[in-house]
Amino acid sequence: MCCRKGGTVSIPGVYTNVVDNFPMNAAMNKGLTLKMGQTHVQHYLDDLLAKVTEGKIDPSFVITHRGSLDDAPKLYETFAEKSDGCIKVVLTP
Repeated sequence: MCCRKGGTVSIPGVYTNVVDNFPMNAAMNKGLTLKMGQTHVQHYLDDLLAKVTEGKIDPSFVITHRGSLDDAPKLYETFAEKSDGCIKVVLTP
């Protein structure tokens, strides 16, 4: 709904089932382009990690939960259910 007319909506690396309430009529009337697919992690990983290490990118804003490997099953459940505002979990061995 917030994309400009003739714009592109990108959906990288998101898996979902049937999407309800998607405003297909608005997308069609605005002439939007939808682009989606798996993120090519291996292609970008080295460059992105280098930028994080150099301090050029700070990904900490997306980390909502931290825990140990023992916490992993419970934190995975929290992530899968999107409960407690969970976006990204970092586990420390």
